[in-house]
Amino acid sequence: MAEVSRTQGLLMGRLADVGMALRDQASLAALTEDVVKTSEIEGEQLNVESVRSSIACRLGVDIGALAPVDRHVEGVVEMVFDATANCLAPVSRERLFGWHAALFPAGYSGLSKIKVGGWRDDATGPMQVVSGPIGRQRVHFEAPPADRLEAEARCFLGWVNGASNDPPLLKAGLGHLWFVTLHPFDDGNGRIARAIGDLLLARADGSPQRFYSLSAQIQRERKAYYDILERTQKRSMDVTEWLAWFLDTLHRAVGQVQHTLDAVLTKARFWQYWATTPLNERQVRLLNKLLDGFEGKLITSKWAAIAKCSPDTALRDINDLLGRGVLRKTDAGGRSTSYELNDLPEQLRLLEELRISHFISHDYTIQERQLPDLQFG
Repeated sequence: MAEVSRTQGLLMGRLADVGMALRDQASLAALTEDVVKTSEIEGEQLNVESVRSSIACRLGVDIGALAPVDRHVEGVVEMVFDATANCLAPVSRERLFGWHAALFPAGYSGLSKIKVGGWRDDATGPMQVVSGPIGRQRVHFEAPPADRLEAEARCFLGWVNGASNDPPLLKAGLGHLWFVTLHPFDDGNGRIARAIGDLLLARADGSPQRFYSLSAQIQRERKAYYDILERTQKRSMDVTEWLAWFLDTLHRAVGQVQHTLDAVLTKARFWQYWATTPLNERQVRLLNKLLDGFEGKLITSKWAAIAKCSPDTALRDINDLLGRGVLRKTDAGGRSTSYELNDLPEQLRLLEELRISHFISHDYTIQERQLPDLQFG
């Protein structure tokens, strides 16, 4: 627990050295990953750009053109955002019912109609977590019967909202486990349990702004997650092993976000350096895609397809950036010619060492702060 707290402190110390705009970008990246990965754990794929657009609107972050967002994406974003941004608000049954209704706006889970915005009633039999083909299913867990849910939920919510002797990080782990063990809804219990864990982590951090994603780390260790849940729920409910696993996973999640923060800072340094360079909308869009981690090699035909322009226009855009030194050709030539971002000069590392707290604003203009001896590109 002490090691997790130390890692969190290092992260928050690093974030203290950057401006509000960059913290918002880091939070946008963390929340986007959290929403996408908490659904992936349940085998559901969400459109990343739609999720990012929805969260950006809520954070007030300008990301340029927004992707279309459907009701389902909005519902998952709404739950995760409410759990963290409003972490200090009491957790009530009505609030949980609202989260559940947001996850299932049509009242269906796949092709099955479910009870939405209310505790399950076990009308079709006990609530069980099963796997395997019909007839040879394996029961991993059977939840408490429905007629106990009202009393059990009242006890749980009283503990979540009340003062506790449990250290805040342990309370987050206990809240996650307790809710998923009650399994009070027909579906969506895992996602809501992780949202409750995030809410309690936000309280533990003392900040509603999120910079790391536990759900993303759980998704990377999905099998271990389900294994530890099954072992804990099937045995004596001694939660020591679960809490040790939870803290280890949280530690790795906080460490992982350093890579995300590196990417955010790299993007900020890039646009800071090229702030005075006139670029068209297509060039800005493609450069942002490269900065966000472009999959595969960037060639002229891909540029044309993404920018929705002709190959000739794409080649003019690329040649312009080559001439300015923004892009460079990779080693492969001929028909395999591809392009990548050019390295930035040494001055940018000096900016980082001087701990500049004001970086770029959303319109790529530079905010200089007492740096008379530095020359910007």
